[in-house]
Amino acid sequence: MNHGARAARRNKINKLLRGVFGVEKLRDGQQQVIDSVLDGKDTLAIMPTGSGKSLCYQIPARMLDGTTVVVSPLISLMKDQLEKRESLGIRAAQVNSSLNREEEEAALEGIRSTFHEIVFCTPERLSNPDFLAVLRQVKIALVVIDEAHCISHWGHDFRPAYLEMAASIDALGKPPVLALTATATDDVVEDIGKQLGRTHLHVVNTGIYRPNLHYGVVQVMNNDERYARARELVQGARGVGIVYAATVKAAEEMLALLEAAGESVTIYHGKLAAGERKTNQDLFMVGEKRVMVATTAFGMGIDKPDTRFVIHLQLPANLEAYYQESGRAGRDGDDANCTLLYFRDDKRLQQFFLVKHYPSSNDLKMIYELVRGMAGEGKLTSAAIEAAVDELASSKLKVCLKLLKDGKLLRQNRKREYLVSSAEPGAALFEELAGLYAQKQERDRTALEQMVSYAVSGFCRWKVLLDYFNDEVDGFEKCCKCDNCLNPPAVAEIEIRDDEFDTCAKERESAPLFEPGARVKVPKFDEGTVMSVAADQVTISFPDQSTRTLLADFVTLA
Repeated sequence: MNHGARAARRNKINKLLRGVFGVEKLRDGQQQVIDSVLDGKDTLAIMPTGSGKSLCYQIPARMLDGTTVVVSPLISLMKDQLEKRESLGIRAAQVNSSLNREEEEAALEGIRSTFHEIVFCTPERLSNPDFLAVLRQVKIALVVIDEAHCISHWGHDFRPAYLEMAASIDALGKPPVLALTATATDDVVEDIGKQLGRTHLHVVNTGIYRPNLHYGVVQVMNNDERYARARELVQGARGVGIVYAATVKAAEEMLALLEAAGESVTIYHGKLAAGERKTNQDLFMVGEKRVMVATTAFGMGIDKPDTRFVIHLQLPANLEAYYQESGRAGRDGDDANCTLLYFRDDKRLQQFFLVKHYPSSNDLKMIYELVRGMAGEGKLTSAAIEAAVDELASSKLKVCLKLLKDGKLLRQNRKREYLVSSAEPGAALFEELAGLYAQKQERDRTALEQMVSYAVSGFCRWKVLLDYFNDEVDGFEKCCKCDNCLNPPAVAEIEIRDDEFDTCAKERESAPLFEPGARVKVPKFDEGTVMSVAADQVTISFPDQSTRTLLADFVTLA
């Protein structure tokens, strides 16, 4: 595109910004993403929570010839997005299970007539053959994948419903894709491209740093202390906030404790009836309840900019999840506190959750033989297969079906029905296909160790996060606002003889840099495991469950 055409396009974008969206100028990264999309490039935008990712598809939707399809994981988020678009005069529709028959038909007719500029749908709906048939009747200008980390096997919130999206997008004529997420490591970026079949994604990464978020960790010794400290934090906090719990039981116990203390509080978790979840969410969103106690079922896409605090009762599974959830605070740009309560037994709970996600070679063989046995009984849809399987959770079943497709043992026709290949697989193939999840299990284990490392670290919390995401901020040394910056933990002093120090120094000259997970030894202490490293300090976990932050000069590889 020549300079004159690009200038004309920028003028049109600026008119839309001011006239439709009431925005004076684009934020960092938004212009890059919009230009990439308008240039027809497959794009991955990695932008912090609250940085205006929705504008990155709303502007192109107004300027491109055709319909923009936005795939979103949550119906509640979709409804919120739809209402905001309609208030701006943007013609939008949603297609999901919350609609009655009349509402759905009206939405579909609006799509057929090209009335709607933006169509919101779930990944499940996008894989529906009847819905795809409607979309194929019109020109699809862009497919937007919100919360794109969900598509990656290595992502912290992998959702099997996303697995069939690549085939569905291809069935629409392979329109350009815009994938949006707040976090993505290099592995996740690569895997998003692989899963979408778009290996040359143009990546726009504006970084994760949000200086208004003040991080801290409170170490607790038992559950009673955990709940007591959480109550104190809530009572001492200003404004509205969220308390995240890893289990429904913990969420309900926290709710009861806060109610007994006279707090204005409500609750959200997956075991509540849909109507109760919606009512409780609305109470929090409109400010009738000050505190939301919730499991991670609450939060994705939640936009309450004035949230002043986020407290985690228990350790999340990894730093991506923690950053996403804590990042729901302070979206208005004002200061907000993000606090993690850490009890060392929390690690076991997360290990239990992780093990439930991995399909084995026996699971794959069972599903393959089941599908082959059902092949002569009629249409083999995902729902039909799911109805015939009692042993596996729905999410694990979807993973099995995807792996069997990757191994060419199953395929799908245009109606998304499963067909069995003529090849006779050996046991080795099932082992090979399951091997991917053996890798995922190891990655998840490492990610959990890094989450623990953050919890016990004596270094700047933001420095640990930036290092984890391989994110560089010009001139950044420390945030000066987190608990460790404001009250630096004392670096352990070791009584050490000169000859011991000289020996350590000589060994270090040829030794590799310390890395998390490395076994190390320290004079006057036992051998330990490196939890984290920053500058000249090393945080080490010892067999007696103690954790110490030591100067690197006193540490050598074991």
